[in-house]
This record gives sequence, structure tokens and C-alpha cells, in this order.
Amino acid sequence: MSAQPVMTTIPVSPPVRKKWRYTPIFWLGLFLVVTVSVLALFAPVIAPFDPNALNLDAGLTKIFQPPSWEHWMGTDALGRDVFSRMLHGARVSLWVGFVSVGLASCIGVALGLLAGYYGGLVDEAIMRVVDIMLCFPSFFLILAVIAFLEPNLVNIMVIIGLTSWMGITRLVRAETLTLRERDFIAAARLAGAKPSRILLRHILPNALAPVLVSATLGIAGAILTESSLSFLGLGVQPPMASWGNMLLEGKQALGIAWWLSLFPGLAILLTALGYNLLGESLRDILDPRLSR
Repeated sequence: MSAQPVMTTIPVSPPVRKKWRYTPIFWLGLFLVVTVSVLALFAPVIAPFDPNALNLDAGLTKIFQPPSWEHWMGTDALGRDVFSRMLHGARVSLWVGFVSVGLASCIGVALGLLAGYYGGLVDEAIMRVVDIMLCFPSFFLILAVIAFLEPNLVNIMVIIGLTSWMGITRLVRAETLTLRERDFIAAARLAGAKPSRILLRHILPNALAPVLVSATLGIAGAILTESSLSFLGLGVQPPMASWGNMLLEGKQALGIAWWLSLFPGLAILLTALGYNLLGESLRDILDPRLSR
């Protein structure tokens, strides 16, 4: 009687799910971003005064008033409440950051998908345009364009968006070059899917991780660019409150009103720091390949 073979079962361990590590840097960046966003969103409710209202009824007593219980961040040369202007300036800075980065992301994603998927002449043409745009320093290119246009909020957002899409294009192109060789893309082609469906339904969702990271970091860059332009007098124009033009007003009275430069400078620093920390953390969480 022949012996029956012994069937052994090899234990199979359950699939290990990737755990996202939320570091203290991530929480610090998220806290700064959420705090600034909430203050900007509810600025009309939180602000105790009209940001553009002149307070000259009491003579010169309200001009250059230092921080007090009535005016938490003091007043400026026209008696306007600095805290109220800071809150409304946050709305301008975040609006510039989100709109300009959104415009740059749309352009960069579209061109990156086309260049990576089709290759050949399409890829060469798009990437040569990217190389030409990268030859010019972005800030000086923005200054050159602003010289021919009216410096207002809409023009600033559009110009920053149109001069900052190149990095996103290169990231999306690299991801598309990798994804188009994957088996699920080949299966979609065999199933008769059109290129537009493959790009939008299969490649784009898998290429969004670097776009999200780049957009988060880009918001900080856009806020710094807008503040720099406003500080030079080429950005948001008074009486609209902007952290950049508030710094310009503070520079002119630095010896007698230190608070006019301190608070806008801190706001720009903390906001840019928050988005940079959040972007760095998202890069480590979503796509470790992008980490330094």
C-alpha cells in the first residue's frame, strides 16, 4: 500500500499595508496652514475694524499707535488698524497662492500628460518650450511682464501661474513615461480605450502624487512672489491690504513704528514655512521617491 503524500500548507502572511508616518513637522505645517486659512476665511467677522477706514477724527492720536488692547497690532500712518489689515491681507495672499498654483497645475498636468504619453515630436516640442522658459529667471520674467501691464490682483495671479508651470510639466511627464509601459495601460489599449480615456482615467489619477506635493510647495513660492512684487510697488496696489505693501509702508516708518514691519514679516514667514513643511511631509508620505 503506497504512502499518501503529506500535503503541507505554507502559511501566507496577510498583505502588509503601508503605514503613513505623520511626523511632528507634518502637524506643525498643517497647524500653520489651517490657522492662516481660518483667519483669512473669517477675516470680515474677526477683524474689529474696517481695514481701509481712516481714523483721523481724534487728531493725530491714532497715528502710529503702538500695539494696545484696542489695536492689537497698532495703527499705521493713516490710523488704520494693522490687525484688521493683516487679516484681509491673508485673504489676498492665499487667493494669489491658490489661483496661480491652480492655473500652473492645469497647464503643467495637460502638457506633461501629452509629452509623456505621445512622445516623439510632441514630447520634443513641449520640452523645448519648457527648456526655453527655464532659461529665464521667473521673478525677472514676471517683472518684465508687469512692466507692460497694470499691476493689479488679477494680473499678478495670471502672470505667476503662466510662469510657474514648467516644474509640474516635467514631473507629470516623468510619471507618464513610467505609467504608459505598465500592464494595465496595455490592457486598456487592447480593450479599445481611446487615448483620452487612458490619460484621464488611468494615467492621471496615478500621477497626481507629485502634482499635489509640487502644488503645496508652489503656494508658498507664489505668496513670496506676490509679497515681493507688492513690496516693490508692482503688485497689489493700495488701499487694498497686502502683506507686501504693508511691509513697504513699514519700511518708510521703521524708526518710529517697528510693528508695521514686524507683523507682516512674521505672517509671510510663518505662512511660507507652513506650506513648505506640509509639502515636504506630503512628499515623504505620498511618494518617497521624491524625497531628497
